[in-house]
Amino acid sequence: MVKRLHNELVFTVKDRCKVCYTCVRECPVKAIKIDNGQAEVISSRCIGCGNCTRVCSQNAKKFLDTTEEALALLAGEEKKIALLAPSFAAEFTDIADYQSLIGMIKKLGFDYVMDVAFGADVIAYQYNKIFDNPEEAGTISTDCPAITYYVKHYVPELISSLAPLVSPMVATLRIGKEIYGQEVKTVFIGPCVAKKAESTEVDVVLTFRELRKLFRTQSITSKNSTPSDFDEPKGNKAALFPVTRGKLHAIDKMDDIGKENILVASGKTHFKEAIKEFENELNKSQHLELLCCEGCIMGPGMTKDGLYFSKVSKMKQYVSEKEHKLDPAKWQKQFDFYKDHDYAQSFASADRRIPLPAPEKIEATLEAMGKSNPKDYLNCGACGYDTCYDHAIAIVDGLAEIEMCLPHTIEKLHKYIADLNLSNEKLASAQQSLKQNEKLASMGQLSAGIAHELNNPLGIITMYSNILLEETQEGDQTRNDLQLIAEQAERCKKIVGGLLNFARKNQVHYTETDIDKFVRRSLESVIVPPSVEVVFENNLTDHFMEIDTDQWMQVLTNIEKNAIEAMPNEKGILSVILNGNDRDVEFLIKDNGSGISEENMDKIFTPFFTTKPVGKGTGLGLPLIYGIVKMHRGQIHVESNDNPQKGPTGTTFKIKIPRKKL
Repeated sequence: MVKRLHNELVFTVKDRCKVCYTCVRECPVKAIKIDNGQAEVISSRCIGCGNCTRVCSQNAKKFLDTTEEALALLAGEEKKIALLAPSFAAEFTDIADYQSLIGMIKKLGFDYVMDVAFGADVIAYQYNKIFDNPEEAGTISTDCPAITYYVKHYVPELISSLAPLVSPMVATLRIGKEIYGQEVKTVFIGPCVAKKAESTEVDVVLTFRELRKLFRTQSITSKNSTPSDFDEPKGNKAALFPVTRGKLHAIDKMDDIGKENILVASGKTHFKEAIKEFENELNKSQHLELLCCEGCIMGPGMTKDGLYFSKVSKMKQYVSEKEHKLDPAKWQKQFDFYKDHDYAQSFASADRRIPLPAPEKIEATLEAMGKSNPKDYLNCGACGYDTCYDHAIAIVDGLAEIEMCLPHTIEKLHKYIADLNLSNEKLASAQQSLKQNEKLASMGQLSAGIAHELNNPLGIITMYSNILLEETQEGDQTRNDLQLIAEQAERCKKIVGGLLNFARKNQVHYTETDIDKFVRRSLESVIVPPSVEVVFENNLTDHFMEIDTDQWMQVLTNIEKNAIEAMPNEKGILSVILNGNDRDVEFLIKDNGSGISEENMDKIFTPFFTTKPVGKGTGLGLPLIYGIVKMHRGQIHVESNDNPQKGPTGTTFKIKIPRKKL
């Protein structure tokens, strides 16, 4: 039979892992590495407790399946012994009685089924001798192989403190071979994954879950098998070993807790704390009775469903019935015969600790996680590590990733969302600008053609109407008609001039300009009625920038005139504010007028669109402004509200252009 190595016990099923870090959190030795979105088990660090297989909701963690090896062994000619752990009483509650279970196991092909509780009886006796010896230094129990692996690999300084005794499994195996022959094949059946690598003396180890699998694949039930009892010798009250403090019950050390020199701890956190205190000599005079799981009845080889206290109750019930049926004299005779056989075991250290990284590397990693000082250490445990410092060490060691830090990741996510929103706004603005440019370009071509065609006939109409006007007498009705023709022709000429300005691909002639004086001059160039107050605020430290002064005067005066016209009936305020930095200057031109309706906001830069009365505007002012701003490599945004219920009405133009030409 091929022996399995310790480092093959637990593994990850690819692509099932959802990287929830539960396995990291629950692993007592952090033998998990996050790699390419998968939580991989690090074989060299694993102690085989199998806790990750029990807590993984996605079934991404699996332990070694040895059912095929068991079937191969059962197909052989040699005699076979099944070594059944007493914790079966908490597992197979669906089977009427333990004799039916033993009958099913024998139907698989086993010649004998031995009660590991008897091995627990003799091992409990050996521990009792240690506990009662005042000369004996404090020891660490070795019933649980995961505890033994932990000491060997992570606290090798305490290797000499491990109790030099085999587990009940190995003790029962040695007794079985003495009774049934050294050539007999053995299969241990229990709740533990670490047992699969505990001893080379046992041929195969099966968990209860694997035993159920064999029953299914071999179609074995209690109905098609013959009930049977354990083969001799049968165990006594040490059958309580799988329950926390069960060993102490077996050796009657539960009654006087004041004199007890044994500390009991179970579970992934408590056993480590007990060993830590033991290592620090806080409790070196005490013996440690430790289990990696919350009792073997909660081992990973048990079926996942089932409640702890219910399992404890089943164990107590089983032991009570067992004691009631047991022949005390017969058991005592067998116990006396086997109690002092060879159950010795020695251990060698196998240090698997990773040296602590250099402090500067840890600090740099913490800084990268956004934890520049201890106040930033939340120690929330979301990453699976107890502290931010431990997480940073794991990152340096290549076992973890920065993204495992939930607060850090959430902060980055918020930043990404903010950046994405900003990018979306810029993209939307760019798309809008592109649409506007395309619209303006096509309108510009059309406008240029129309303007050139109209310019000559308009000039002729204007010239001859003025000639006729000079030849008519005052008071003549014809003179009034000619005057109207001349005025309207002049208005048409202005519209055509606007069309040409809009369509023309003007070059920008940059001039260094004192923008403070320039803006003041623009405000002086417009007619401001008494009802409007003008406010100018300059927040620039450097007043000089490069602009085309003629074009930029068009921009400012056009917007200022529009703002004044939007405040006809009430106390108006026209505000011009300059902001900026070394690269850009921002012009804010605000009014508290009537505002622009939402349905018109997308149309304000469209040529010939105007909300002014007929004869008051051509609808070319804002498109012309838009073109000038773009020629200055700038951006223009408009915010407006025309609904008093939503807040103060008014319009704000925001224009940003570079200080200097390229």
